[in-house]
Amino acid sequence: MRVLLAGGGSAGHTSPLLATADALRRLDPVTEVTCLGTREGLEARLVPEAGLPLEVVPRVPLPRRPGADLLRTPSRLRAARAAALEVVDRVRPDVVVGFGGYVSVPAYLAARKRGLPLVVHEGNAIPGIANKLGARMTSHVATSFPGTDLPHAVCTGLPIRRLISTMDRGALRTEALATFGLRDDLPTLMVTGGSQGAARINAAVSGAAPALAAAGVQVLHVVGPKHELSVTSGDVPYVVLNYVDRMDLAYAAADVVLCRAGSNTVTEVSGVGLPAVYVPLPIGNGEQALNARPVVDAGGGLLVSDAALTPEWVAASVPGLLHDTERLATMGAAATGVIPLDADEKLARMILDAGGARA
Repeated sequence: MRVLLAGGGSAGHTSPLLATADALRRLDPVTEVTCLGTREGLEARLVPEAGLPLEVVPRVPLPRRPGADLLRTPSRLRAARAAALEVVDRVRPDVVVGFGGYVSVPAYLAARKRGLPLVVHEGNAIPGIANKLGARMTSHVATSFPGTDLPHAVCTGLPIRRLISTMDRGALRTEALATFGLRDDLPTLMVTGGSQGAARINAAVSGAAPALAAAGVQVLHVVGPKHELSVTSGDVPYVVLNYVDRMDLAYAAADVVLCRAGSNTVTEVSGVGLPAVYVPLPIGNGEQALNARPVVDAGGGLLVSDAALTPEWVAASVPGLLHDTERLATMGAAATGVIPLDADEKLARMILDAGGARA
């Protein structure tokens, strides 16, 4: 069977695409997987690194407000659809799969034009424009969270890497602390703003560095590839990294994670049983707060607004949480199991079923 996976632009689309590709090849080794993305997104680097072929189409932003970009969208979309049709006619997939975002709309239109089975996966609690369109073209629709408003939706969860879904945090702890130069006698706060970083989170936590150090809390801070940060904390480690390839080790080193609430982050952090302070992105349609809501409601995390996250809040709230081992154990247990970790295989089976008749 030949499968075309369309998605990219951000880790939120690229990571589940790669996890699904891995599951497809694991379930059916003869499956041929081709990815469809753009030259500008993360997929341009991550897909080839995963050993998968990448075809590209022009990037077509979907503006939410009237303006010049909106007026240019039809012509851009026609060009992207033509490029997607060229890929479809050359690759000849038995099924097309979209994960939302810029790339998926031309893929959905090309699949409909050629009469190909289509599978749609929505990563967020609130569906984006692309997947609202795609879900109208197929009965094969998967979502990451229950209650997502799309026709024919089945909640599979979000596909994540097996490196994360099968990890043993306790077994990796010693290696993880040594890898990042952290001490084994201090609790660890891990901080991440997602694949691109978050200036607000970076400023709030770094501004509280003296208070964290005074409280004996060490920090592993992933600031993002385009951000710089210099923190002096004395004998208590404050490790600043732009990017982490081994997120399993980062999670193993952590006792609490302070992070955004993208679907990939929420699934991974809760799935490995880590208590979290979720700080939803303040723009968009509010989907990040809804992504974190099931975990927060179960007692596995805290929800703090972007505006409320200040150095003063971090200094007043985080050290007490890190030193309350009983509360951390309760939160970690509550987080585990809220979101399924076998979504990669569930979605892969849906794809194989959808494309099976044609193949």
